Amino acid sequence: MAIIFTSVRVLLGLFFMLTGVVKLTDQISAEVYSEMRSQFVNFSEVFPLKIFGITPDPLQYLQVIGWIETVAGILLAFGPQLLQEISNLVLSIIMILTLFTLFKLQEPMSRCAPATVCLGLLLMLSLRGRCGTRCKTKSE
Repeated sequence: MAIIFTSVRVLLGLFFMLTGVVKLTDQISAEVYSEMRSQFVNFSEVFPLKIFGITPDPLQYLQVIGWIETVAGILLAFGPQLLQEISNLVLSIIMILTLFTLFKLQEPMSRCAPATVCLGLLLMLSLRGRCGTRCKTKSE
């Protein structure tokens, strides 16, 4: 069973690393990068901290999220246990922020599915990391 969780962790880390790199450069896919730039204009308009007067620049917002996803993805896939847990937490927060943004923009559920699946996998890995190989119940 441990090999399955390790595989999920590495694949999920590589997925986040790839999505982060795509947000940072147009060298991988100019079309996807251009679409991301236009999406982050909308994302910055519904930024959760906007009620406090904080509205990020869309390009800087895209770059910050891209760098966080890239670094956290690498650490999730290949880092030591402590850094895996920290990157899991950071990526979970980003996925929650993503879902908030998509719901606020009233995007269709099909657009929310990837973030929901990623958040579910991150939470599964987090619970697996907390419980080790087997969680003890109160009766034990």
